[in-house]
Amino acid sequence: MSLIEDTYTKARFFKCALQVNPASYIKYRGQEHQISESEYNSQLLNAAIEFGIKVIGLADHGSVSGIDDIRNLFNDNGIIVFPGFEIASSEKVHFVCLFDERISTHQLTMHLGALRINSNNPAAPVDLSASDIIKYVKDNEGFIFAAHCTNDDGVLKKRMNNIWRNSDLLAAQIPGSIEDLRGVEDDFYRKVFLNKIVDYSRTRMMIAINSADVSKPEEIKANGASCLVKMTKPSFSAFKLAFLDPESRIKLHSDKSENYASAIENIKLVSGYLDGVNINLSEHLNAVIGGRGTGKSTFLECIRYAFELEPFGKEAKAQHKAIIDNNLGNEKGLIEITIRSAAMNGRRFKIIRKYGDKSVVQDENGNITPYHPIDLFPKLELYGQNEIYEMTRDEQNRNKLVSRFLEDGHSEYNKSVDEVLDKLKLNRELIVLQVSKKNDIESEVEQLPKLLAQVKQYQDLGIDEKIEVISKLEKEKLLDRKVNNGLEKIRILTEDFKGSLLDTDILNDEALKDLPHHKILERERNLFDKLNSSISGHLNEINTLIEKAYEELQEAREEHHQEIGVKEEELDKTFKSIPTSQGKTGQQIGSEYQRLLREIESIKPKNEELENIISQLNALNEEREQLLLELSQKTSDRASQIQKAVKKLNRKLSKKVQLNLISEGDRQVLVEFLLNCDMEGVRERRLEWVGNQSFTPNNLVKTIRQGSDELIDKFSVSPIVASALCRISSSKLLELEEIIIPDKTTIELNVAFDNEGKDIDFRSIENLSTGQQCTAVLHLLLLDNQDPLILDQPEDNLDNAFIADRIVTELREAKLSRQFLFATHNANIPVFGDAEWIGVLSVEDNKGKILLEQQGAIDVPQVKELAAKILEGGQGAFDKRREKYGFD
Repeated sequence: MSLIEDTYTKARFFKCALQVNPASYIKYRGQEHQISESEYNSQLLNAAIEFGIKVIGLADHGSVSGIDDIRNLFNDNGIIVFPGFEIASSEKVHFVCLFDERISTHQLTMHLGALRINSNNPAAPVDLSASDIIKYVKDNEGFIFAAHCTNDDGVLKKRMNNIWRNSDLLAAQIPGSIEDLRGVEDDFYRKVFLNKIVDYSRTRMMIAINSADVSKPEEIKANGASCLVKMTKPSFSAFKLAFLDPESRIKLHSDKSENYASAIENIKLVSGYLDGVNINLSEHLNAVIGGRGTGKSTFLECIRYAFELEPFGKEAKAQHKAIIDNNLGNEKGLIEITIRSAAMNGRRFKIIRKYGDKSVVQDENGNITPYHPIDLFPKLELYGQNEIYEMTRDEQNRNKLVSRFLEDGHSEYNKSVDEVLDKLKLNRELIVLQVSKKNDIESEVEQLPKLLAQVKQYQDLGIDEKIEVISKLEKEKLLDRKVNNGLEKIRILTEDFKGSLLDTDILNDEALKDLPHHKILERERNLFDKLNSSISGHLNEINTLIEKAYEELQEAREEHHQEIGVKEEELDKTFKSIPTSQGKTGQQIGSEYQRLLREIESIKPKNEELENIISQLNALNEEREQLLLELSQKTSDRASQIQKAVKKLNRKLSKKVQLNLISEGDRQVLVEFLLNCDMEGVRERRLEWVGNQSFTPNNLVKTIRQGSDELIDKFSVSPIVASALCRISSSKLLELEEIIIPDKTTIELNVAFDNEGKDIDFRSIENLSTGQQCTAVLHLLLLDNQDPLILDQPEDNLDNAFIADRIVTELREAKLSRQFLFATHNANIPVFGDAEWIGVLSVEDNKGKILLEQQGAIDVPQVKELAAKILEGGQGAFDKRREKYGFD
């Protein structure tokens, strides 16, 4: 009994060396070992452990001596032994016959007798044909394969096509891969294995295995001595069942590729309805089964909760919240998920979330990280019951789904578009700012003619001649303020420059400690220290000059202010000498005139500022035109690349589903923008013309600026709509120019795919049944993705024929490079899909349980029995697939 057998809960590939020989076998080659049988067995064991062998088949020529010693030794060290022997048929073709690990040596000896092995010459051919031997082994619940079939005593070398075509012979041994046989004997062997030679064709293709003779301990470590067999627990029954599904369960070393995708490795729940559930998932296909109400949906919704994923649609959100509240909330339950992240280069993390808290992500050392679950699984797909159906009903959500499969490889194009949009946004903000300034200044400048007219009235009274110095004094005051402000700016700039010097403390000795190039960094630090010192010295000199200038300026200003004060005192005397007019004293008339001139002098520079603003606006508008052209070019480049991606995606979909991309076809975003402009009298119905035409937002804005008549003529809109569009604010029109109209994708399903010889019958998703719509979406979800796909009862709304003929077929291929987890009632998914892990949910004391012995693949007897009872169709459906499931 294997020491670790009871911990196996998921199917995985085990290295199986199926033609291992005991120490006595070497005599068949006329040789002798230089070590004892015990030493041989010990060295063979060590070599097997070193190479990771978990199963061996013992197959001496017509002999079973030494089996028990090896079996006991290997079993004690966790390696299963299938006892058996090698036999030559009357046609002199060699076969290896293996039997259950529990068979006794006595029973094996009886089999040798029944097969008429000559005890005096056990390697000699028996007088039974290959067909007789194959039938005998099958009838006695053994397993037989054609040994070294390309050698002189092999079935292919001898050109025994009648033996090759025997349907009960399932496997044949070759030294390497099938591709290694290319060109050998005119490519005969390779073509036979590929079923391309008529005389050797089989209904079920022959399974190629590697199981070269092992007569010396070290030989067991050669790749050609073993193959890979997928089982939950290594056992003879699981081994035989694997050969009934060889595409999924039998691999040569050359066939097995590493899986670098993300995976959920362990799920543990504490408290709540699923308290105590602690499971290890396969990195391939996993299925949770169980009767209704056992908690399958609860299990998946807990995973969603840990990953902080939002369900699609109001109904799904409400259902998710209710499940979490009812099953985790009452006992403040907690979920822990251990994952391997492809986005983080295969690093492992643990996601922990307690009810009511946010998720926490720990690294392998238990340290809290700043990551969110979405950072680890950025493309995780999880859909609850009916969520896929809800998705198919909404065009925008279908577009979003398709876009996820088109994003890879387009980041540079998206980035270039976003960069232009950022520039346009900044340009818009500057235009709005300058327009605001322009409007404010214009309102001031508009007052200038009126003020000048008032000045003329005073001049007509002859006042101007008496107090002409006022305007000059106002100019001096304005210039004085500008000079003072100029010096203040220099002081501020100097301080800012000083603050921008590099702080070389970032290169201190402690920071550079143990760095490989610390000497170079020390040189750089010294360089900057010298530079900072030199600059600081010059800045001190500059500050000294500024302070000196400031003192001198203040002296000059003080003198200037005194002189102005003298002039203003003279003005006061002059004001008093002005005759009274219109009830106003001369003092009042002079003061008003002084205020008027001061206001005029403050406004006159605004004309120059206005000209500058207008010039800047012209430059900004020119820049905007260039940016809009650039945006058009970038979006066209991106559209071209996306069209290529759609074609590539269609090739991947292999005529099952077809996508058609209408560039900038989803015009709803334009409709929504216009509705948000709050145009009086304009609702969605009056914007139907937006979806019926193919103009760009930029084109629409230009037409709006040309006026109502142009809008009516160009877009056939009503006068009400045209008038409302023309009232949209200029800032909103700038926003409108920047709108990117999303692409629109149509999804079509080939309903005739592989159906009665008919190849093509694509139908739009809108014209499909509910089941066909969901099938089309599922084909997309099964496309390449490094992160898991988790579905709750995907068979809901799906046609069984589609599941068996199409979805499951894709699953078997896709699961080699991606993890899947389904909660299901449909037998086709876990069984036809050959799920590596099936967990049976049951209820005990009002708690959901997945017991250890009720986990594993379909080769685990208890899992198989429960699956037959629980899954759709029950035992009757399984009986129809008798061979697949191995029922008696």
